[in-house]
Amino acid sequence: MREFKGIIFDFNGTLFFDSEKHLRAWRAFSAKLRGIPFSDEEMREHMFGRTNKDIISYAIGKEPSDELVESLGKEKERLYREECKAEGDNCKLAPYAIEFLNYLKTKNIPMTIATMSDKDNVDFYIEHFDLPRWFDVEKIVYSDGKIKGKPAPDIYIIAAKNLGLKPEECIVVEDAVSGIESARAAGVGKIVAIASMEPIELYEKIPAVNLIIKDYKDFDKILSPDIKNTTPVKSVV
Repeated sequence: MREFKGIIFDFNGTLFFDSEKHLRAWRAFSAKLRGIPFSDEEMREHMFGRTNKDIISYAIGKEPSDELVESLGKEKERLYREECKAEGDNCKLAPYAIEFLNYLKTKNIPMTIATMSDKDNVDFYIEHFDLPRWFDVEKIVYSDGKIKGKPAPDIYIIAAKNLGLKPEECIVVEDAVSGIESARAAGVGKIVAIASMEPIELYEKIPAVNLIIKDYKDFDKILSPDIKNTTPVKSVV
């Protein structure tokens, strides 16, 4: 048995099931940048969990200027936020996320967010979802132009440090393949994949994944320290 002391959430596609919104926005922008939209495989490998700079660089096939990243990134994220706002009360956290976050808070389990979203989006999430109910916003890690994008391990190393913990003492909840690799490379103790958009079968093929979930209903299995029997991966559907 390994003792876990804290939990780190990715946000997009994890606490907030918004992957389809980002997908639509980046398909449109990739078509604008190179003439054709990203394929499903390209979206999986080169968009989810990546910085705007990483995505634009892949789309145009070369290192983009800071000005291009700034202008295209802000335009895309502004349209994305407008789509979120247009949903009104339907723009909400993932199923059972509020119940799970409330449970973690009552148990005094340290938690934070590690997202490759930029500050404008994070500020929107903080206000719209009232994240200070559960999170110390000063400990949230986001894309500030300095942190390497996933699959680099940096973001999860920093997030664990913000909680005063070692990565191996933490559970990470992720939906992106690049994010799972980031957590693995950081030495995270337990990796929970949430199948918010991708099929469960995708995560069953990733050795680093210890548990697969569809939502946050089963608190005990997410927090369980027993990760020894991971072949085949245990799924909670």
